[in-house]
Amino acid sequence: MHRAAYLLLLSTMLLWGGNSVAGKLAVGHVSPMTLVFLRWVMAVLILLPVGWRTLREDWPEVRSHWRLIAGLGACGFTIFNVIFYTALNYTTAINVSIEQAAIPIVIILANFVLFRLRVRPLQIVGVVLTIVGVALTASHGNLGQLLKLDLNFGDAIMLVAVLCYSLYSVGLRLKPAIRWQSFMLALSIAALLTSVPFFIWEVVAGRVIVPDARGWALTLYTALGASVVSQVLYIKGNEMIGANRAGLFINLVPIFGTLLSVLIVGEQFQAYQAFALALVLGGIALAEYSGSRAALQAG
Repeated sequence: MHRAAYLLLLSTMLLWGGNSVAGKLAVGHVSPMTLVFLRWVMAVLILLPVGWRTLREDWPEVRSHWRLIAGLGACGFTIFNVIFYTALNYTTAINVSIEQAAIPIVIILANFVLFRLRVRPLQIVGVVLTIVGVALTASHGNLGQLLKLDLNFGDAIMLVAVLCYSLYSVGLRLKPAIRWQSFMLALSIAALLTSVPFFIWEVVAGRVIVPDARGWALTLYTALGASVVSQVLYIKGNEMIGANRAGLFINLVPIFGTLLSVLIVGEQFQAYQAFALALVLGGIALAEYSGSRAALQAG
């Protein structure tokens, strides 16, 4: 069971790392809010044939939990991405990577406050190691650069994004007992509806960049890979080992994003990237060893 969860979560982070690269490649080919809106239009169209029948059958349960589902879809799918893209207009990719590394910590704190879930010392050590790995990647191997970071509006709103995705991860614990097809379709519809105001704002502000051929290709990737497939895998992995342990894998996103940039964009591979990957994987392994032992003892 644990191995299956690890495979699901590693695949998720690889797809999300690809989303970071897609975001870089999309600049000038499709505007941010248009990308968010279109990815959820496509995601809903992809999921409709898969989930429409199950959604109709599960509708009584969906209707009774519609506030929770709408909140999860808005927080985890729409608002996080809207703030993420907006923050990058005001702050650096380094700052955003470091701030994303706070997600596992916020998940652990939220689980303790809401559900009294405790963590072991080795899990905390594992979290620290993964954060060091992210910091090493973000600072391009020079941790001293982090002392020169200048915090601004982009960093402030990115912390809101971190809180949103952390609450989404913790909130999955409360998801209704419905099939994944129904759940994903309902979440995606919620994400689509909440993305409309942001798209309208971009249109009114005259900032829309209509997708060209590359823009459409990248939008399709974000819809199918980064929205549908990856979210299904993350939800499944979260169910198997819990939000505290699954959330730690999120720190692989900047690492995988950097490695994919080497392969796809042609950036040069550096020794610090290998060391950072080792730190993050080592931190996850250490935390998982402690977490799995705690789970066995509790069982």
